Amino acid sequence: MDGNPNWRPRQEPQQQHPNANRGPGNYRRHGPRQRSKNRTDNPLGAGQPIRNPRANYNPPPRQEEDRHNALVRNPNQGRRDHGGHVNEGFRGQRNEQDYEGRRRRLENQDVGRNRRPYPQENHHLQQDHAYSRNQGNEQPQQVRRLGYKALEALLDKDPSEVVITLASCPGMKELLSLQSISPGFLELICRVLHKACSSKMDRQNVQHLLGMVKDSIFLKICLPQYVVGMMTDPVPGHRQEYPVHLGNIMSLLQNLVSVFPASSVQETSMLVSILPASMNALRTSGVDISEQIEKNLEKIRTIINHLQAKRREGTLKVDTYTLVNSEANSQEESYRTMTIYPTYNEVHLDEKPFLRPNMLCGKYESTAVYLDTHFRLLREDFIRPLREGILEILQSYEDKSLRKRRFDDIRIYFDTRIITPLCSFAGIVYKVQFDPKPLKFIRWQNSKRLLYGSLVCMSKDNFETFLFATVSNRELEDLKHGFVQLRFNEQSRAQLAEVQPSDSFLMVETTAYFEAYRHVLEGLQEIQDEDIPFQKYIVQCETEVSEPRYLLMGGTYDFTALMENPLENDKKMRQIYKDHVRAQNINILDPREWPSKEALHLDESQMKALQLALTKELAIIQGPPGTGKTFVGLKIAQALLTNDHVWQINLRRFPVLVVCYTNHALDQFLEGIHKFLGSGIVRVGGRSSSEILKQFTLRELRNTRDFRRNIPLHLRRAYMDITRQMKQSEQKLHEGGQHLECSMRGVLQERFLEKYIEPHHWESLTNGRNDELFCYQSGKQSMILEWLGLGVTTFVRNMADNPGAENAAGQQEADEEEEGKDEDELIDIAEEADLIQADRVLEDDEAVKSRKKKENDDMKELANLLLAMELENEGGGGRAEDTTGKNQAEGKWEVHRDQKKKMKQKVKVELRKLNAMTEAELIDIWDLWSLDLNSRWRLYRHWLQLYQSDIRRKILQHEQEHQEAADRLAELRLQEDLLILRESKVVGMTTTGAAKYRQILQKVDPRIVIVEEAAEVLEAHTITTLSKACKHLILIGDHQQLQPSANVYDLAKNFNLEVSLFERLIRVNMPFVRLNYQHRMRPEIARLLTPHIYEELANHPSVLDYEAIKGVSSNLFFVEHEFLEQAVQDGKSHQNQHEAQFVVELCKYFLCQGYKSSQITILTTYTGQLFSLRKLMPAKIFSGVRVHVVDKYQGEENDIILLSLVRSNREEKVGFLQISNRICVALSRAKKGLYCIGNMKMLGRVPLWSKIIHTLRERGQVGRSLMLCCQNHPDTRTLVSKADDFRNVPEGGCSRPCEFRLSCGHVCTRACHPYDSDHMEFQCIKPCQKVLCADGHRCPQLCFEACEECSVLVRKTIPQCGHLQMVPCSIPAEDFCCKEPCQNILRCGHQCSLSCGEECEELCSEEIAAVLKCGHEQKIKCSMKQDLLYGRPVKCKTKCSATLECGHACPGSCYDCFGGRFHEHCKRPCTRLLICSHTCQEPCTNECPPCQRVCQNRCVHSQCKRKCGEKCIPCVEPCEWSCQHYQCSKLCSEPCDRPPCNVPCTKRLECGHPCIGLCGEPCPTKCRVCHHDEITQIFFGNEDEPDARYVQLEDCGHIFEVSGLDYFMNEKESEEEIVIKLKVCPECQTPIRKNLRYGTIINQRLEEIERVKGRILGPASEIECKRLQLRDQLVNVKDIRRSFPIEYHMMEEKLLASDLSLKTLAYLENLIVFYKRLAGLMTTLGKIDVGEREGLRRKVTEIQGWMDKPQHGFTEQELLDLQSEIQRLTLLVELLVRCKMAAGRVNATTQAEITKLQSVLESSKKFTKEDESLVKTKMMELKESLPCSGLGISEEERVMIVRAIGSPQGHWFKCPNNHIYLITECGGAMHKGTCPDCKAEIGGENHTLLSSNRLASEMDGAPHAAWSEMGNNMLNFGDLRRLV
Repeated sequence: MDGNPNWRPRQEPQQQHPNANRGPGNYRRHGPRQRSKNRTDNPLGAGQPIRNPRANYNPPPRQEEDRHNALVRNPNQGRRDHGGHVNEGFRGQRNEQDYEGRRRRLENQDVGRNRRPYPQENHHLQQDHAYSRNQGNEQPQQVRRLGYKALEALLDKDPSEVVITLASCPGMKELLSLQSISPGFLELICRVLHKACSSKMDRQNVQHLLGMVKDSIFLKICLPQYVVGMMTDPVPGHRQEYPVHLGNIMSLLQNLVSVFPASSVQETSMLVSILPASMNALRTSGVDISEQIEKNLEKIRTIINHLQAKRREGTLKVDTYTLVNSEANSQEESYRTMTIYPTYNEVHLDEKPFLRPNMLCGKYESTAVYLDTHFRLLREDFIRPLREGILEILQSYEDKSLRKRRFDDIRIYFDTRIITPLCSFAGIVYKVQFDPKPLKFIRWQNSKRLLYGSLVCMSKDNFETFLFATVSNRELEDLKHGFVQLRFNEQSRAQLAEVQPSDSFLMVETTAYFEAYRHVLEGLQEIQDEDIPFQKYIVQCETEVSEPRYLLMGGTYDFTALMENPLENDKKMRQIYKDHVRAQNINILDPREWPSKEALHLDESQMKALQLALTKELAIIQGPPGTGKTFVGLKIAQALLTNDHVWQINLRRFPVLVVCYTNHALDQFLEGIHKFLGSGIVRVGGRSSSEILKQFTLRELRNTRDFRRNIPLHLRRAYMDITRQMKQSEQKLHEGGQHLECSMRGVLQERFLEKYIEPHHWESLTNGRNDELFCYQSGKQSMILEWLGLGVTTFVRNMADNPGAENAAGQQEADEEEEGKDEDELIDIAEEADLIQADRVLEDDEAVKSRKKKENDDMKELANLLLAMELENEGGGGRAEDTTGKNQAEGKWEVHRDQKKKMKQKVKVELRKLNAMTEAELIDIWDLWSLDLNSRWRLYRHWLQLYQSDIRRKILQHEQEHQEAADRLAELRLQEDLLILRESKVVGMTTTGAAKYRQILQKVDPRIVIVEEAAEVLEAHTITTLSKACKHLILIGDHQQLQPSANVYDLAKNFNLEVSLFERLIRVNMPFVRLNYQHRMRPEIARLLTPHIYEELANHPSVLDYEAIKGVSSNLFFVEHEFLEQAVQDGKSHQNQHEAQFVVELCKYFLCQGYKSSQITILTTYTGQLFSLRKLMPAKIFSGVRVHVVDKYQGEENDIILLSLVRSNREEKVGFLQISNRICVALSRAKKGLYCIGNMKMLGRVPLWSKIIHTLRERGQVGRSLMLCCQNHPDTRTLVSKADDFRNVPEGGCSRPCEFRLSCGHVCTRACHPYDSDHMEFQCIKPCQKVLCADGHRCPQLCFEACEECSVLVRKTIPQCGHLQMVPCSIPAEDFCCKEPCQNILRCGHQCSLSCGEECEELCSEEIAAVLKCGHEQKIKCSMKQDLLYGRPVKCKTKCSATLECGHACPGSCYDCFGGRFHEHCKRPCTRLLICSHTCQEPCTNECPPCQRVCQNRCVHSQCKRKCGEKCIPCVEPCEWSCQHYQCSKLCSEPCDRPPCNVPCTKRLECGHPCIGLCGEPCPTKCRVCHHDEITQIFFGNEDEPDARYVQLEDCGHIFEVSGLDYFMNEKESEEEIVIKLKVCPECQTPIRKNLRYGTIINQRLEEIERVKGRILGPASEIECKRLQLRDQLVNVKDIRRSFPIEYHMMEEKLLASDLSLKTLAYLENLIVFYKRLAGLMTTLGKIDVGEREGLRRKVTEIQGWMDKPQHGFTEQELLDLQSEIQRLTLLVELLVRCKMAAGRVNATTQAEITKLQSVLESSKKFTKEDESLVKTKMMELKESLPCSGLGISEEERVMIVRAIGSPQGHWFKCPNNHIYLITECGGAMHKGTCPDCKAEIGGENHTLLSSNRLASEMDGAPHAAWSEMGNNMLNFGDLRRLV
């Protein structure tokens, strides 16, 4: 309809308004139609055009990021339409009113001219969705509707871009919600919707778009009004256009009822009901309504009638994407409408489906029959095992032996629960739990159970209803605990709304990889008959194959790339060189022009294969083992890719598609292509093991910067929109999902169930029961735990009834533990499960990547909140365990570990039960405590189900939203992938990847397809890989090796499902080439294949010269035996321990022959044998040896193959060892040596094996024993038939000793060994007997160790000094260092302390007495006298004699305390008792800091975990102090409002004697009878009374008589002894923190302590006020930031800390003050003499180092020391500044005073108060002679003079001799004069100062003269400040 040539747009008026580009509401139709030939006037009248007041407004430029974001949001912003006007998104309000007035006038005019008025419209001009960004205040964003121009532009776009744009545009929804839309605009909307719905790749986006339409006013009001309006339209031209629009409307309706059959049927049926009337009216008026439109309408009517019938039946409840087949006239249901999943009838009715066999000998009836055949066969292949398995289950329900039965076709999982939804980018998956007990012996690493993509069917009602899902994630640890993640199909997701976590399902699994089936089956349904390429060969089976059509258009090949560079000196190579030159510009259809096979380095059959592949549009190449299939395939690919100009005949480029069955083959092929292509490769498949190809995977290419930058705008915008939706829904889902999962992890707290419990039931539950034992325990457990029989009360009674209960549960768990050997030391073998997963999981498939640690933490936190008992933790969970801990602390009945395990097991069982109490049963229940335990659990499960249902209902909508968004996101990724694939040269895919990406392949349209391993691929897979555009298909494989695998044997054999397209075409005599020269196997091995499997297979000369295998008599041998196999417990696999042991020993033997581990491969025919082999192969010996299953080794080869055939049984079942294809693969992997072990007698019953064994027997290559030949002793032979026989060849040779004479003269101690024959690596461990010297001394080392020089000590005379010394024999006497003491005298007069042979020391180490700079005398090294002389520091060790401010002696030394200037911290421990009753652990301090220990305050509910010095949070739980007489109603932290109960306790202790405690108190652990002496020991005085009662303190466990302890606890201190602290145990002084009887006293003391803590820490408001004050203070002191930036930021960060206290703030305040003073000193450095600056800077750094020591605060001593030192430095700086200012004017007397002051201020001794007073006095005396300003006057005088003159800055100058003078007026010198003091020339002329004069800035601080170039340009700072 879009492309209808008869359709034309509505005509625009000739005279168009300048602003004619408007939205939907400007006219009745967009672009007013020409109603009559006379109407040509402007539709808005003759008035002036209305302009947007913001049309000429240019917004200020924004940041680049803002501009980019704006571009993403609104791609049309700033663009101009064809008329040159900006396409505005919004108009001003005034404009809207103007438009409204004009619209009404136009309507009135139309009505006056008998025009029908169209419905009222909304006239906001709209555009693409965009968000405006306001600077400053952010206002709510207004969603913009799509405008006419934006929609019109979409008509030129690809349907995929159209639907993605509309689906992700918020403006679309707004547009569809308009109450009225102009007809022209409505027609445009329908056209755009029609185009959007035509996209085949974007089903989810189409569905989302149609969802907006379905619920819109557009569908319900606007479209019906439009259809009705057709009947009254008077303009003939308009009426002629209606058929096109009717077609678009019908297309929209058909899509709606297909996608939303349930929810759209009402609206669509109403619209369909009025369409005939409009069509009849149009037909009456002469409009041609085509027959196709009538048919389409009738089709829609049929569909709607069908849906309405279903609705009346009640079977149409949910929307399910479907295509209703109204033409189902044939007997069999059309395969195109069949559901892929099994139906109810298929599961319950054992009806045989309609199937046709795959045709092997003739052609198919038609393409439709061909597609139908393969669809039905493929569907039946995965459905039949499931169908038959379910029928078998249904039959087994009656005999109740389901759990014990084994099923052949399916696997069963019992008691399966759907726990919670999880989010991923691929959509919603569900965490599912199954019962792992029946599977406890499963080895999940190697099991094929629950592999990725496997199909499972779940049912809870005997398969009356069922859910289908596929495995989405497989974690081994999760599987062991019974968890797996599933992704449900679309139909099943609709049913999940009613599923609760408590629902129990039976889950059935099929072994088929369903995802591959699904993609292929969907592809077969979607592909049209005419779209299948090569139908004349594939369907009609014609054998005359044409050349590729592109060759008919000419084009020549260049084969030079396929040839290597020749050598010119060889005659033969010169001929090849000629071929090389001739290989260009070849017409490949002419065989005479081809270069020779030698030039192309091919054998004859390979040459034929290359010619066939390039010259036929369908080429088949069979490659038997070793013939070079991959080599030829790469030659073909290279020829095609290097000559792409021949077949790339369009402007658009098409990639070559390479399809392989396995990841390994794909890697191998693409790596070969990469060698000559380099780039342009895209790999799609499972994870690649190739580092080379990693860069070419889809994921890597998607993430490249260039690709991300060039993503089309509509994809980027849609991605942002979808991910935003997904994040929002994911957050809600995560919260709800965790609550659901948590509810199955234990027993919920009753308060979370309260809303689901009837009020009278809640009252009954919480009031408890009248039970003495329960009253005692109440408050210690959750009420619901007590009610469910899980409280401590229950176990107290159980213990009384059965004190000798054993830990049955614990024993059971111990019995179930499997003892496994540490497998870390064994070789790595690719597990079968991993190999299958690697082929199934595409690199892009994303499972839920759970952030396990964070999720576990979140779940634990939630469980602590929700659960009264958690089952996940050992011993019954956190709360149960905490309760036990409290019980132990209280000395009560302890819940032992075995009891907790029983409790845990009981709860698990009860939670998994299905029966719950009904509402009817609840009516008659009033007292919950009177129910039996079974009824209580049933009632709990009822509440739990209500709780879970509530959560499921809340998150259901978010699940649907997330899934819909994820599906749309997947389509966006496909669009991205399509962009990548279209730019590629080669696309490589596995068959799984090709199935998944079939829709993309149809879009990419590869012209050439190369299928490697084509004989292993099902024909349906190959067909769906091909697109309509395919012009050239090349199939490479070997149908005599592995065939495609089918699940159902009957279908494989009787319906030929296992026959590939490759094999079928060969069978129908399609021309093919077989490669005849094998390049792999030595002739003896190749003889096993020919003629038994291949009629002809020649040996290439390269295989004739292989060397013989070392250590054996034959290069090929089969060892026969009759040891029986063993079945693997899970699955159908087998193992044979005898074969495994033999093969491993044989492998070890070959390694001893000198073969590398990489040269040996062990193959086995069953996966069960892999595990047996691995257990026998430690990595230390066998690392590098490859172990594989035969099926996974096709295409591979190795020098030596060891083959274990496994099967050996009494029933003589050989399994798939009878399949010739597998035999072929197994026997053709070896290059040089093949050794096989198996039961040849049993295998001989298979005809093919019989022939092979006969060939072996003829040559003596089969027997009971393999003959080993010793390489060193050729005559020694050893026969081995079992593993133990290899003990006769322990080192790989024979049993004789080696007897090899080593190079050292000793004999080799090993048994005969062929490796290391020259003994270059052998290490002789006998003693070395070599003579090392002339004296006959022998080497003391072992023989293999290198001999060292003789080290025997002999007496020698040292020639240099004449001393006699014991010297090592090998060292000459003159080289030996004499050890006698040196007698030389050093320059200082001391004797040298070194030995005679050493060079005398330069620095004397003799200790001498010396007086240090500090005045102390101590011993120092003689060499340190120079340090004293030159003033270098020498550490004084004299102990500091000062007494610190704390009264203790200073612990430091003179050096440590800087000569007494800055003392060390006092190290004495502080022994004060803190307010919390702990002893202060800090060293001596005036103010103890808050205690840093963990707080020990606790109550019966919880324990404070803060630091002891921090304020505790009071417990707000209800007080638990209750008994049958009294009940406290206060909170736990408040004083109790009940008296102590003094009624004796009536309980009995474990010993059977009465309790000696009181009612409501914990029973004391001592007994009056058993512990009489201990109990009656007098403490308070009443202990020996017969009726004395006792209380046990819970903190320490001591027991006291109650009246005495009551008096002690209530006793008040005297006024003078009042101390705020906790009461302590009278006996051990432990603080009493937890006791219900004395809780009031404890709480009062704790409250007082908390008030003291608050005073110590300071009120929060005061702390915050002080913090802000200090922050402002710090910010204002800019000198600190300039001089000490690091320290500034450190203080700034500390002020932002959250745990500030007043003490910390006081410390920071001192720091700021000190740094402020130091910064001030640093800024004055420029005012002192240059020579003094470095010394002053060092002093400042030294003080800074003192302040930077890590500490909590300054001690009083430190404050005093810092203050005195900073004061000293301040005075020194002042002195030096004044000295510099007075430079040249200081007399000798003043200089002497200055020197004296400097000596005091620069002294290394402490700066005392007396020193400070002296310095200040002297400075005052020097004030006249040493003024502060340097002007010879005092500072006060200077200020008075400057103020009196009143001149601006820059007018004061000085003569050459520094005498001051003033220039008035402008400040510029105009006259010369003489200085009145020294007669020097002053002033200047023409505003120019004399060069000898200069500015006197010290007078007024001016930086520049008032009249100067800088002063005139910049102004003086003071003037500038005044101006500002």
